Amino acid sequence: MTDSTLTSSAPDMRIALIGAGTIGLSLAALHLTHLPDASQLTIMDVRPDLEAYVAAVLPTHLPPGLRKLAAEVKLTSSVAEAVADCTIVQESGPERLDFKTQLWADVERLAPRGALLWTSTSGIPASQQNAAMEDKTRLLVVHPFNPPHILPLLEIVPSPQTSRAVVTKTMDFWRQIGREPVLLSREITGFVAGRLAWALLREAIHLVNEDVVTVEQLDRVMQTSMGPRWAYAGPFKSFQAGGGPGGLRALLGNVGGTVQACWDDGGRVDVGGSWEAKVFAQTDEAYGRPDLEERDEANRMVLRAVREAKSGRPGPASADGHDGT
Repeated sequence: MTDSTLTSSAPDMRIALIGAGTIGLSLAALHLTHLPDASQLTIMDVRPDLEAYVAAVLPTHLPPGLRKLAAEVKLTSSVAEAVADCTIVQESGPERLDFKTQLWADVERLAPRGALLWTSTSGIPASQQNAAMEDKTRLLVVHPFNPPHILPLLEIVPSPQTSRAVVTKTMDFWRQIGREPVLLSREITGFVAGRLAWALLREAIHLVNEDVVTVEQLDRVMQTSMGPRWAYAGPFKSFQAGGGPGGLRALLGNVGGTVQACWDDGGRVDVGGSWEAKVFAQTDEAYGRPDLEERDEANRMVLRAVREAKSGRPGPASADGHDGT
């Protein structure tokens, strides 16, 4: 692969997305906002209603001025056809090791030798997925945070065998289209964003299950405290500021006893535990069917506000109202 193919604006860039689920179509929307020609994107999925499904869902992820591009994307149910001449293969298929192991062995055999191979898994490391590959240096995790057509994070997680060149090209690609790739120094279960999210969810479930708050009350607590704060700064920077001139060290010196008591009192909850009926029922009653367009617009507005706060001037917006995220 030449350096010219690293940016989505390159005329010879060809991206194959395997899997047309929630993440797959969100990634499709992201790539469409940067590719010069929608025909440079291929979506592969075996669902029988692929054409109708993509036509109905993909435009909702795109700004109004680009929605017509959804009809120009190539669609196929064949892995061989999807990857035959691609420069990037990005997989967002089922979270099953057997599926991914076989898929990457097939892709390695069918795709050009220089194609970048990315898995969007939320937890299965590349060192397990590459077991049946001859060249294990090619595969790495590129884990987006949902929805990736808006949220800028990509966790880049190479296996011990992934080559430095593949990592560098991957990081360069995402930086060149304005995203935020974060390179993890080693594989770890759930990566970083997932571990933080699931730890918070565990404590949230515990508090609801213990009848301290309801689902709706807990969300309101987050929305009016840590949510806005963390969007701008993240936990370490936030707590550094919370400690005043002495920073995080001073903060923990002052409230460390309470912090330790909270850590010691952390409730244990297990997936499939007795809390599920209560929490699921409250969540369904409070929110019902999720409004993804409302979610997307709220995320855009938060990101725009953060950019403005950090730059001291209004963030960029295109003529159709899309802010580039």
